[in-house]
Amino acid sequence: MSVDVPRRIVLLRHAKADWPQVSDHERPLAERGRKDAPVAGRRLVEAGINPELTLCSTAVRTRETWKLVVHELPQRPKTVYEERLYEASLGELLALLNETPDDVSDLLLVGHNPGMHALADALAGEAEEGTRERMARSGFPTSAFAVVTFSGSWKSVEHGVGRLSSFWAPHE
Repeated sequence: MSVDVPRRIVLLRHAKADWPQVSDHERPLAERGRKDAPVAGRRLVEAGINPELTLCSTAVRTRETWKLVVHELPQRPKTVYEERLYEASLGELLALLNETPDDVSDLLLVGHNPGMHALADALAGEAEEGTRERMARSGFPTSAFAVVTFSGSWKSVEHGVGRLSSFWAPHE
């Protein structure tokens, strides 16, 4: 596959988590999260998004979110549970993107804030009208997703490389 093909990065924040007496990594979804995650999946389908590869944090809440989202998609993408997505810095997230094989056009990350919001901001050199403002105003809540498009190799992904083409948040 040519490295000049259009590519899409979907950044999905996990659904609303509960706060039981467990470690942060082991927190499960709250009832609201179990309701919102399938809605996010349906919105991805409505937006014409069906990723070829999903990288999902190993935290319980992200795995539970992905399990509910993926059931809404027309086909199940290859999924890799990636420990480095948990508590990842912006630099670590960019490094993960740079490792993506160039035969992947559509990539979805299921992760956490502040990382998902920071990555969307960092990648988006441009944005569809009003999209960046909506994302900033919402604070990138749970179950929200941003879509960034760019052309080129995954190895060249860096600050400002893409265009924030859409943003969706539940309860908007």
